[in-house]
Amino acid sequence: MRSNPRDWRIDDVATVCAASGVACTPPRKGSHYKVKHQGMAEILTIPAHRPIKPIYIRALVRFIDAVRESET
Repeated sequence: MRSNPRDWRIDDVATVCAASGVACTPPRKGSHYKVKHQGMAEILTIPAHRPIKPIYIRALVRFIDAVRESET
């Protein structure tokens, strides 16, 4: 994801979140997944439309990096 932020699907995002210990909650209403972690105040929203725009993938990579940094 870091080297190629294009052509990712929401299933890929959920898999990466689960592997990183980050919660990826499906939408109750609407079309945006919520990505959050108990150690972070920020909640990231990612649209489930295909393909996901690179700006959202880059934000997810930054979010996971921040989570890893806060845990160390």
